[in-house]
Amino acid sequence: MNKINKESKLSAFVIIRELESRYGKEKADKLISYLDMVLERNQFINLTAIKDRDEALEKHVLDSLSVTELPEYAEADRIIDIGTGAGFPGALLAIVSPEKEFTLMDSTLKRLKVIDEFTSELGISNAHTVHARAEEVSRKPDYNAAYDMCVTRAAGNLEKLAGWCLPFIRKGGLLVAYKGENYREEIDAAAKAIKKNGGRLNRVVQTDEASGNISGHVLVLIEKIK
Repeated sequence: MNKINKESKLSAFVIIRELESRYGKEKADKLISYLDMVLERNQFINLTAIKDRDEALEKHVLDSLSVTELPEYAEADRIIDIGTGAGFPGALLAIVSPEKEFTLMDSTLKRLKVIDEFTSELGISNAHTVHARAEEVSRKPDYNAAYDMCVTRAAGNLEKLAGWCLPFIRKGGLLVAYKGENYREEIDAAAKAIKKNGGRLNRVVQTDEASGNISGHVLVLIEKIK
């Protein structure tokens, strides 16, 4: 995705133009439709604290899609989104990567029902939802070491995520945690939990380096080594 001037707030026109350039008009239209559905339903059920469309395009859509710039993402076939909420990033990733299989897990059933409704309406067939707590199912045979990548955006601090998410990932796979400005402190605090659950810090990626996103998130990449 082309660099975007970070000095000013991004306009919807600029964001949509970038999405069309990167993913094609058909996928960009689905991304926008999904977001508009979320914002409309947000009037009746709490799906997101962000109500402004331009802000949501930047802080939900661009931010969610920043993981697609990683080379490891291109190689991943099965991806699980822990704490998916309104489907960010899992539903959006399913739109732009129809060749991959996505599991969207959350402990709040009413949000998952909304995701099911929206993905069905938009013809997104490669994403399915699971109503469960990650810590309760991650070591069950159907889920344990069953995924190439786990993505998670606002589901908890990195210490908790290490225990919740790493069991889902096969050896050689990757946990990608979207984190804010305190990510260094979280990494330090999570060091023991990461090691205990078979992980190792791989690297930290500034999302705006690749995507032009200025939401403030970085991607903390934890590799599953045993």
